[in-house]
Amino acid sequence: MGLTTLLPFGTFIVTLLFALAVLQRYLARRGSYLLLWGIGLLMYDLGAFCEFYVGATRSWNETLFRLWYLCGALLVAAWLGQGTVALLASKRVARVSLVMLVLASIFGAFAVFFAPLDASGFVAGAQLTAVGVVPKEVRMLTPFFNVYGVVALVGGALYSAWIFWRKRILMNRLVGNVLIAAGALMPTLSGTLSRFGLSDYLYLGEFAGAVLMFAGFWLAISTVEARRRLEAAQRP
Repeated sequence: MGLTTLLPFGTFIVTLLFALAVLQRYLARRGSYLLLWGIGLLMYDLGAFCEFYVGATRSWNETLFRLWYLCGALLVAAWLGQGTVALLASKRVARVSLVMLVLASIFGAFAVFFAPLDASGFVAGAQLTAVGVVPKEVRMLTPFFNVYGVVALVGGALYSAWIFWRKRILMNRLVGNVLIAAGALMPTLSGTLSRFGLSDYLYLGEFAGAVLMFAGFWLAISTVEARRRLEAAQRP
């Protein structure tokens, strides 16, 4: 198997474990931001699975391609960013922005699944690309979702890191948020390069982004979990 199969498979495994960890935490502690992050990570995971399957089979699959574009390219950043909005913004802002995102996602799903695709733009064994396959009118939707998601996710992570740095507390959370911000930028950067013909970095950026965000999340919660275990052990 080549990198066009191995890297998406690695991304699929990492994001699946990441999503399960976040959703498990949601079930234990609630918090809409955890649920939204979990949804975003499942989209990330589904997009990676589509890349892996198409790379492994080296065959065109219209349904998987549409799922890949909808979840992996169009919606994932916005839903991850919405989780950060739910965590840091006021309840009113979080509710209104979520309703708008849901409506925009429905519109995006309709556009993706009813758009005519040009299968001649698919190259067996190559990394998936929307250029030459998805109509330009549909691809023009992607920046709106991605800009919103990246600004919210990266901005929120850096803002949280700055708060911890200013107060000189919970340095693990500072570093964790920096890793999350860096990880969120990786798919965006590699996706931008792919639009300029440098598509070789797309799957690498997705894998690196998943690893960095998972590491950042785990580091950010590590002290809290250790404290909870200590308190539980000290109870009579």
